[in-house]
Amino acid sequence: MSWINTAQMMLLERYLDVMTMRQTLISTNAANVDTPGYARQRPDLAETPPVQIGTLTLGTGVHLQQITSLRDSILDLRVNQETQQQGQLTSFLGLAQQIQALFNETAGTGLQGALTNFFNSLSRLSANPSDLNARQGVLTAAQNLARSFNQISANLTTVQRNVDLSVSQSVSQINTLTAQIATVNAQVSAAQSSGQNAGPFVDQRQQLINQLSNLVDVSEIDAGHGSLTLTTNSGAPLVVGGQSFQLTTQADAVTGLQHIFSQGSDITAKISAGQLAGQLQIRDQEIPGIQSSLDTLAADLANSVNTQHQAGFDLNGAAGGNLFVPPPAGGVGAASALAVAITDPTKIAASKDGSAGDNSNANALLALQNQAIVTGETPLNYYSGLVFKIGNDVSNAQTQQQSGGLILKQIQNLQGCVSGVDINEEAANLIRFQNAYQASAQISSVINSLLQTTINLVP
Repeated sequence: MSWINTAQMMLLERYLDVMTMRQTLISTNAANVDTPGYARQRPDLAETPPVQIGTLTLGTGVHLQQITSLRDSILDLRVNQETQQQGQLTSFLGLAQQIQALFNETAGTGLQGALTNFFNSLSRLSANPSDLNARQGVLTAAQNLARSFNQISANLTTVQRNVDLSVSQSVSQINTLTAQIATVNAQVSAAQSSGQNAGPFVDQRQQLINQLSNLVDVSEIDAGHGSLTLTTNSGAPLVVGGQSFQLTTQADAVTGLQHIFSQGSDITAKISAGQLAGQLQIRDQEIPGIQSSLDTLAADLANSVNTQHQAGFDLNGAAGGNLFVPPPAGGVGAASALAVAITDPTKIAASKDGSAGDNSNANALLALQNQAIVTGETPLNYYSGLVFKIGNDVSNAQTQQQSGGLILKQIQNLQGCVSGVDINEEAANLIRFQNAYQASAQISSVINSLLQTTINLVP
């Protein structure tokens, strides 16, 4: 009988230890209810092998196999994927809105007002071609138009340079995160190999990967033993086991813009998601495209005006020359270089026959406003198309960001159902386990009392 009592005491003591552990886990879960990235922990229990005492076979209770963090790897992966897209859209949208502000006609920026004023000045000149004030008005309007082109081009270059600086900063942040992930990755692997609870390390690693996903496209590969291998979607290594692989930047010899390298290979064009991709999209595609359109508008307008101006005669009867400084060959840089070629208002060629009162050439210059002189479109229509495209890009990015944000929120909610802590559930479990602990403790006390009485009965 004493053997049975002893076995029962061992069983109860083991059960009490398990109950204590379960209460500890509940307390840990409850304490981390608001901790970002925390996955609730659950003890995995298993029945211990029975023992044979004489003709009796007695159970020996339960033991703690391991502590499991409740996670869904598919949901974790989906969260990271959606985070990559949101990072790209948010980055692109913020920068695109800065560009859009450069073409805000209601706020006094953009080219529409300057273009309209230039042609309006030609209209006033045609009404009184010999008036010096009207001639000076044309020069002033042309100078304002040139300065508007110059300013917008310069502002776009400034935005591009600022984005280029942000690219370098993003690469630095990526390197910091990959170094941290490599350290935690090694801790996860070590904990699992030694049979320890790796849950807290996994939580930390997942949070770091989520931050990394916001910056760059990340692909995860299970390397076994709890370890992950991280690469970009194009295969550039970021983390392998406990080692991180740093990205580097190097200025392009022609543009001066920073290119991104991995292990000596230029991967700039292969970055497909995350904040870094949004920055590169603005820097390498959006801004150059707008600059090219501005150059086309400036070059075609200047060349058309110059050609027509050369066909007329100035106030002194001399043949007209260039009104604008001829744009560079090919038009590259035309917007930033646009300038008025003359300063003397008498040099404006308003006449077609050389007489001071003739306005035929002024009318011909004015008529350019409605002619398809810029790649088959009128100047204002071409410019309106450019502004529409910028606004459309911003609108599309906003729509995609909003819809993607809803998808991300839904996935996070599903993730929360698996990994999140329900404080009411934990409180109910705590009461249940406390009651079980107290009952077991009472049984242990009774058995101990019976055993003591039995011992005292022995002479």
